[in-house]
Amino acid sequence: MRHSRSLRHALAIALVVATSAHADTLGCNLRWDRCYGDGGVQNRSFACDTNLGSDTMVGSFVSPADMADVASLEANLEFSTASEAVPGWWQFHEPGTCRPTSLSMSTTPLDVNAFTNCPDWSDLSATGGLADATINFNGYGANTVRLLLATASPVPAPHPLQLAQEYFTFRFTLNRQKTVGIGACEGCATPVCIVFNRIGIIENVPADSRWLSGPGNGTDSDYVTWQGGAGVTTALGSGCPAASPAKRATWSAVKSLYR
Repeated sequence: MRHSRSLRHALAIALVVATSAHADTLGCNLRWDRCYGDGGVQNRSFACDTNLGSDTMVGSFVSPADMADVASLEANLEFSTASEAVPGWWQFHEPGTCRPTSLSMSTTPLDVNAFTNCPDWSDLSATGGLADATINFNGYGANTVRLLLATASPVPAPHPLQLAQEYFTFRFTLNRQKTVGIGACEGCATPVCIVFNRIGIIENVPADSRWLSGPGNGTDSDYVTWQGGAGVTTALGSGCPAASPAKRATWSAVKSLYR
C-alpha cells in the first residue's frame, strides 16, 4: 500500500477543500458483500480452513443534500484487532509483510445488478485507490490501522447527488491467501472491528463540499466486524465501534503525511 503520486495529490487537494467545507454528522455505511440498503451484512465469520476465496467490504454514503457537481471523494477507515498488535494475517500495508497483496480496492461494484438501491456516485467513471495505511496512527495502539483512500471522476460531465440517497463509494476485497499450510500467517481467527469513519464529498465548487461522519442509518451502519469483533481494545476505548470512533484529524497531522 505505497503512496502513488497522483493519489497523494488528489487526496491532498480533497483534504484542503474539506477543511473549510460544511461539517455534517451522518452518512457513512460499511457492509460485507453489498451496500447497506441492498442487504449487506455486518459480520463475517470464517473458519480459517482454506486459502481459497475472498470477502468483500462495500463502503457507501447517504447524501446530506442535493449536490450539483461532485468531482471526488476522500475517505478514512480504521480497523482494530483483538490482539496487542496487528497480526500477520491483517498486515498488507507494505511489501515484506505477511500478506502484502491480500487487500485490494476498487471504485466499481462487483455486480452492478446487485446494487439496486445504491447507485455509483460517479456513474461508474471514478478511479482511485489507497493513498496511505498507517499502523498505530496518532498513538491509538499497535493493534490499529488507519486507511486513507481517494477517488475521482475524470469525466467532465456533472455528477449530481440527491438528498438522502445512498451512493456506492468503494469496494475492498480481502483474499484468503496464506491462511493455512506452509507460509500461513497468524491471526485469521482474531476478531476485528472495521469502521468507516468519515468521507469528504468534494464538489467542483469548493464551498459546496461536505464532510460526513457517523452511521448513515443513525445507529450502527458505519462499521463491520470480522469473527464477531469481540475483545477489541485500543487507547480510544473497548468494543466495536468504540475502539475506533470517528475523530477529525488536525490539518497539521494531515500535512505530515506528505512531508
